[in-house]
Amino acid sequence: MQLTHCNQALSCRTLIGCGIFICALLFLNGCSTFSGRSASSKVSQFKQDTSVGTEDISIAAVGLVGVPYRYGGNNPKAGFDCSGLIGYVYLKSANIKLPRTIQDMSTKGKGIDDQAPAPGDLVFFNTTGDKYSHAGIYVGQGRFVHAPSSGGTVRLEQIESPYWASRFTEARRLAASK
Repeated sequence: MQLTHCNQALSCRTLIGCGIFICALLFLNGCSTFSGRSASSKVSQFKQDTSVGTEDISIAAVGLVGVPYRYGGNNPKAGFDCSGLIGYVYLKSANIKLPRTIQDMSTKGKGIDDQAPAPGDLVFFNTTGDKYSHAGIYVGQGRFVHAPSSGGTVRLEQIESPYWASRFTEARRLAASK
């Protein structure tokens, strides 16, 4: 009988300890998200899309998936880096000439804040410690096309994946409605 009583006491202590641990985790999680928007809330607007007549931009971007990455590249034959890809797509599909760097591109157009994104919007990321160090073209359904890094190719990614969601800076709309 004493062994059963000991097991009950141990189970009770274990349950109390687990309860305290879970409460502490919930408290700490609440504190961590209290100061500013969490990564998931920053990309929550990507759960729905809108149309502003710029689908040609996203179609052109998707058509370049698989082209090799090349630092400084700005055409399909030579390869693309992220700003070269964006500049090429916007020029060819919307006749909009953009600056060459992501930093300069980030000053163009208008931030969409918490509005629903549209295919053709630019999405900016902080991948190196700079607010605007990488960018891609939003193509709808929570996906974007970008030229990621050396050895890679232009590819389609989910913006809500943990890596990209945690680095997302903002989305900007550059092209006017048709």
